[in-house]
Amino acid sequence: MTIRKIVLIRHGQSTWNELNKFTGWHDAKLSKKGQEEAKKAAILLKKHKFFFDYAYTSMLQRAIHTLRYVLDELNQSWLLVKKSWRLNERHYGALEGLNKHEVAKKYGEKQVKLWRRSFNITPPLIDIEDNRFPGNDIRYSNMNIDNIPLGESLKTTAERVIPYWQKTIYPQLKNNKAILIVAHGNSLRALIQFLNKINNEEIIKLNIPTAKPIVFDFNEKYIPIKWYYL
Repeated sequence: MTIRKIVLIRHGQSTWNELNKFTGWHDAKLSKKGQEEAKKAAILLKKHKFFFDYAYTSMLQRAIHTLRYVLDELNQSWLLVKKSWRLNERHYGALEGLNKHEVAKKYGEKQVKLWRRSFNITPPLIDIEDNRFPGNDIRYSNMNIDNIPLGESLKTTAERVIPYWQKTIYPQLKNNKAILIVAHGNSLRALIQFLNKINNEEIIKLNIPTAKPIVFDFNEKYIPIKWYYL
């Protein structure tokens, strides 16, 4: 049986991860630890002789720079990289920029866990006049304003991630191309839930660590049959 593989990587630790803040669409840089994590992920992929035909990432630098470390280590800096807002982290709405511990003290650990991990519970939304509204960012100037989130659940994140997978990435897998996706905890959770048919109750348990390559094996019918951390 012919096995086809894709690799998923959550970006390395960001400066806002380090500060325990809700990050979302805020364009936090990789922390020093995050840079080292990205390099280790790259070395691991090189050790296992991975070579890619296509790479996909978000519009946020913590994912873009993690991908850059990987491609540099694999001597594939020339590879075509497609960036899309559809692979961005979920937008955390009014929680964005707040310390997770402080939010938990105010609202309770149970509520924060539901905001962070549940399928269809949306955090408090921001207003379009809020400085955190992504429509103020030039990188999203070509987007339809109706598509720019004020806050997202995993469900609404999946509603942008899965169509991108189906229309843009999956056809390349079916062309037998080796694919690397470097994105974020929740955009990857949405994709993994879809590929593995994880129900909405079980998905709350899934937490994806930073910069740990995840390999998905697909059979000759391009159906996922196994996934594991490298």
